[in-house]
Amino acid sequence: MANKKTNKDIEKKNRKKRGPGAGLTLAVIIFAVLLIVSVVLIFMVSRKIDSMQGADSQIKLAAQGGFNCEYSEAQKLYPYGEGVIKVTNERIAYLTLSGTEIYTVPVTYTNPQCAIFGDYAAVFDLNGYSFTIMSRDKALYTMPTKNQIKAITMSKKGYVALITGSDESNGDVVLYDENGKAQYQWSSYNSGFPVCCTFDADSTKLAVSTVSTGGAVIVPYIRVFSISKGTSSLEMADSAMYTIDGNVMFMSMFYVSDKLYAFTGNSMYEVRDGKLTQLNYDFSAIGYINLVDGKLFVTYSDGVSQLNKLAILGGADTLIYNSDIGTKISSVAGMGKLYAISVDRRIFVFDSAGSILNDFAVDEDVIRLNFIAGNKLCVVSASGVHTVT
Repeated sequence: MANKKTNKDIEKKNRKKRGPGAGLTLAVIIFAVLLIVSVVLIFMVSRKIDSMQGADSQIKLAAQGGFNCEYSEAQKLYPYGEGVIKVTNERIAYLTLSGTEIYTVPVTYTNPQCAIFGDYAAVFDLNGYSFTIMSRDKALYTMPTKNQIKAITMSKKGYVALITGSDESNGDVVLYDENGKAQYQWSSYNSGFPVCCTFDADSTKLAVSTVSTGGAVIVPYIRVFSISKGTSSLEMADSAMYTIDGNVMFMSMFYVSDKLYAFTGNSMYEVRDGKLTQLNYDFSAIGYINLVDGKLFVTYSDGVSQLNKLAILGGADTLIYNSDIGTKISSVAGMGKLYAISVDRRIFVFDSAGSILNDFAVDEDVIRLNFIAGNKLCVVSASGVHTVT
């Protein structure tokens, strides 16, 4: 018995000399590896969060040039030219950045809407019977219409394409020259309801999107008209028609050089080889689309309540930029080679090559923004009008 006890004592001493077991050593190694991986992941996530939340600079809008006003007043202001357009039911006014009126136009609009087209601004009464075209120097004309106005677009030469309702057809598209004289009217009987229009860069083509709902499924059409300048008037003629099989509607269209691109709520098409071809871009929910220096800037998300993204397309097969941009987009604008987007109290300014030129945070909610003379940004916020260089 004494001999066995002595052997046990010897075994205990030997275990103490050998130290911890191999299992404990392996556990320590695994823990160390997991710790290193966790530190790396935390670093990478923090870099991602910084890229989404940080900004190159912080700007207090109230300290910038401009003028202050109430929130309800700010909602009526649209940056344009070298100032802002103020739109109410009774009048349209063009103001300087200090709030001084340059000119005014008396109107009687029930639901006034303002759209900026480069050097021109159009104010129209949605579902009403009048529209006004303005330049930076003066109001060019105010024109009554026979039927209710549904949408408006303008060309670089000042031509106007007006979509109206009609009791005799599915809707009309009326072409006006730069002086406000109606030149041509196309009434849609077999192609369905007109949805939107777009001019090409030379004002020689007008594309009209329509949708037919008369059958069992929705049928989309795109009608293209050629525009030529006669001795005393504009002449317009049918040039082409495109359609596809599918329950979709083309909500917006753009000419990029001579190519026509059309967008539904979640997809993009190109007129190629005489037909509409869907492009391989995964846009689940498209928001804003802008044409800037021959590039298409498209905001989209992967679905409801998902993070918004910005894609810059140089053509059908050229993706210049594609990245998360933020949660809530409040306004976008483009001019020349610049594009600005306001998202989550942060403003990004891109060039047409996809580089971020400026990235700054602001201390107020942005209602609208646009580029004005001198490549400045005019920002309409909850407290008024401000300029950012």
